[in-house]
Amino acid sequence: MAAALKEIVNKQVSILTCDGRSIVGQLRGVDQVTNVILDECHERVYSADAGVEQVVLGLYIIRGDNIALIGELDADLDSKTDLATVRARPIKPVVHSL
Repeated sequence: MAAALKEIVNKQVSILTCDGRSIVGQLRGVDQVTNVILDECHERVYSADAGVEQVVLGLYIIRGDNIALIGELDADLDSKTDLATVRARPIKPVVHSL
């Protein structure tokens, strides 16, 4: 997986973490265990009652074992989305049961 991510370095990505966070930023680097470095990033906090809150994080590192999903973001489509009107329940954390 880490090798495939090298193709989208320096592009805008969206990451969902195992604890339910949604983080968007420029992918600056990735290593062999899928740890990623994001620049100019922010967390999108979803709410069923209010629009999406964006919390600025700046330069950020996410451990590979905490990434549930990562994908390239269409910057044009994303810029056209009015996040103040988006309503959604927060994403629940990943639960591993034995």
